[in-house]
Amino acid sequence: MALTAGDIDWIYLNLAGPDEVRVGELVSAEAGGMPIYRVVALRDGRAWLKDLDDDSDRVTPLSDFRWKALPLSGP
Repeated sequence: MALTAGDIDWIYLNLAGPDEVRVGELVSAEAGGMPIYRVVALRDGRAWLKDLDDDSDRVTPLSDFRWKALPLSGP
């Protein structure tokens, strides 16, 4: 089953605060919006990303993202 935006609970990402982004987490510019990216690597304020919709790769400033997914719970 594919992961959709409706399956994810989002939290506002305050990059100036304690809400750091880690490799493996999901980020988006819009809560509940698309596209959704998985963080593959982080360096010098940039994120290497994998688009969950079309499997493409990109490098983007981390400041472009305002939301990150809460960890999925359950089985």
